[in-house]
Amino acid sequence: MFNQPPPLADFDAFDRDLPLKAALVRAGGGVHSDRLSTFGKKVGSAETIEWGRLANENPPRLKSFDRYGHRLDEVEFHPAYHDLMRLGIEGGVSSAAWTTEDAGHPLHAALLYLMTQADAGTVCPMSMTYAVVPVLRAEPGVSAEWEPRVASGRYDQRFIPAHEKSGATMGMAMTEKQGGSDVRANTTRAHPLGNGEYELTGHKWFCSAPMSDAFLTLAYAEAGLTCFLVPRWRPDGSRNALHIMRLKDKLGDRSNASSEIEYHGAWARRIGEEGRGIRTIIDMVQGTRLDCIAGSAGGMRAALVQAIWHTRHRSAFQRFLSDQPAMRGVLADLALESEAATAVMMRVAAAFDAARSGKEDEATFARLATPIAKYWVCKRQPGFVYEALECLGGAGFVEEGPMPRLFRQSPLNAIWEGSGNVIALDVLRALTREPEAWDLFRAELNQVAGAHPLLDAAAGHLDADLAETALTESSVRRFVEAAALALQAACLSHAHSAVFSGFCEARLDPENRAFQYGASSAAIDIAELLARALPIE
Repeated sequence: MFNQPPPLADFDAFDRDLPLKAALVRAGGGVHSDRLSTFGKKVGSAETIEWGRLANENPPRLKSFDRYGHRLDEVEFHPAYHDLMRLGIEGGVSSAAWTTEDAGHPLHAALLYLMTQADAGTVCPMSMTYAVVPVLRAEPGVSAEWEPRVASGRYDQRFIPAHEKSGATMGMAMTEKQGGSDVRANTTRAHPLGNGEYELTGHKWFCSAPMSDAFLTLAYAEAGLTCFLVPRWRPDGSRNALHIMRLKDKLGDRSNASSEIEYHGAWARRIGEEGRGIRTIIDMVQGTRLDCIAGSAGGMRAALVQAIWHTRHRSAFQRFLSDQPAMRGVLADLALESEAATAVMMRVAAAFDAARSGKEDEATFARLATPIAKYWVCKRQPGFVYEALECLGGAGFVEEGPMPRLFRQSPLNAIWEGSGNVIALDVLRALTREPEAWDLFRAELNQVAGAHPLLDAAAGHLDADLAETALTESSVRRFVEAAALALQAACLSHAHSAVFSGFCEARLDPENRAFQYGASSAAIDIAELLARALPIE
């Protein structure tokens, strides 16, 4: 056997990622490099790679009843799923943002980005567990009880009441069959029991990670749509009336269970005020949108590494594929896209961290920058992964390798927490309700004014779009795309000059822009981009 690449395993996924390391330092998280290197070695280990394969080839199974007919509503997972959950949760993916003093959110984003490269499915419950914390704090009594559990950094897979466990995970169930993203069309009803306790009756069309210890959900109370916490166990120690009707048969994300559930008088506790459910739960949505950006950036990185590794070890026509001019152009273009996604991910994470410390300007900036970045980075992932898959040729199309799993996973983040139209309309609402958000976004671009004429021109076009024409629902997607590209360029302005200038030339110049990777006429420093993407040992 010859001319086949060796297995890519037992490498430090953090230390070999120069764009991530540089973006982390710019976000103030360089202090976490040793911790991330330790985690990166685990992510890149042969053992973890095998866990990812096994967890996806042996998907979860629903056990509705026991042999005697008693309801169980439990999901069984392959042991590899629990190994991955333990790696991520005990590595800090779900807790680091809340338990780390300096640059907690950049650390969280980097951990999630790395964990995605091991397995994206298990990242879903970790992300939701991270994102519930601001919502729990809307109800101090609930926060005092549940926040220590979700921030414990311990994974306890036992299906027992949460107060008996060393750590807990939490999920979210918002959408219903008839409404989807239009949660005001929900029909689930909440009957008050007193003292902030309720019983819920209704259904949820999507409940991901149904073996979580509790869920945030929406239901109509007397004053309107309200946020509730629904645990899997009632206070008296009996199973709560949250019944799993079936598991979703999904395109990707196969290691993770997603389900349809019904509440048959499920016990719940109110979070926040009655009638303020959307406003209460929106902080969780904002957090998971950050994770969509980080997850897509991580998925791009995983695909890029596979493409570079394969082409460096596979030869054709007397040269390695990575030495062929056409292939080098494609790989460099992919590397440029990946680095831009990583840079904007870290900028948004830094804004989250600054907002946590009380910087209201950064919180306002994040409310606009997060959906802009989420829209663009997540939409870029499927085409990116496809192009990386094609670099492997037929070897990328067979299930023995990782590329089919990466490709099936690639559309998810663009759908989760709002598909393209929903996100674009959120940007439109933010611009309408908080005009100061645009001022802060524009100030971000002003900080690098003069760094490149194409970026200056792109910023000017954005100003003109807002000043000369009223954005509408039908035109806002184009505006969001342009804003995202300008923001990525600004985030790269502090990176290597080859990266910044290459991005501006290839992405901001209409004459150089191309529909496919490797087709741009821009003069980019291919050697430097590839050296940064995956340094040769």
